[in-house]
Amino acid sequence: MANFDRAADSPILARGIQPYIAIHSSPPEELLVDLAEETRRTFRDVARMQIGTELGTLLTMLTASTGARRAIEVGTFTGYSSVCIARGLPADGQLLCCDVNEDWTSLAREYWKRAGLDGRIELRLGPAATTIAALPAEPSYDIAFIDADKTSYQTYFDLLVPRMRVGGLIVADNVLQGGDVVDAASQEVNVRAIRAFNQAVVADNRIQAVLLAVSDGLTIARKL
Repeated sequence: MANFDRAADSPILARGIQPYIAIHSSPPEELLVDLAEETRRTFRDVARMQIGTELGTLLTMLTASTGARRAIEVGTFTGYSSVCIARGLPADGQLLCCDVNEDWTSLAREYWKRAGLDGRIELRLGPAATTIAALPAEPSYDIAFIDADKTSYQTYFDLLVPRMRVGGLIVADNVLQGGDVVDAASQEVNVRAIRAFNQAVVADNRIQAVLLAVSDGLTIARKL
């Protein structure tokens, strides 16, 4: 889940590049604009957890361009990213969403229905690690998106890799933590967890990975 205040501290974004990025990218559909605005009104204190528009577009493009049919999302919040992923799936595709908060996801359900996507999205409320661990162990997923509690990223990743098809993608958000990952003085628990996660991913011989300076940092890992 994006942290826009910290991401805005980026030396590049501080030069006013974000508006330029926005107007030179395909704009979000009206439904997503409405969802973002309603999220800000309804969940003001945590609305910053919503992903940015450029990441939403990228998720749709990655899902569609890889021909993904089965997707899984860890951390749904109010549904912006799930709408974007589901938009990239074929009509018979399926997205499994994992979250623990019924209030947030009740808004997501409303927008899935409004978007005509409720038939291809399944929500399972409860600890995501428990949900994933209960899934069949064989590789059956084409794309996964991790955007939940940072201290559990490695757990989610390790549970997901065996369940991804060869060539499948695992996408993880917030892997730069506002740049604090490179600040040795920053010892906040999420920063330490993401540092360890980033190191583990790059050393993992099961996948090929790239860390991109998109939003608050995005890792894309392809299963080998």
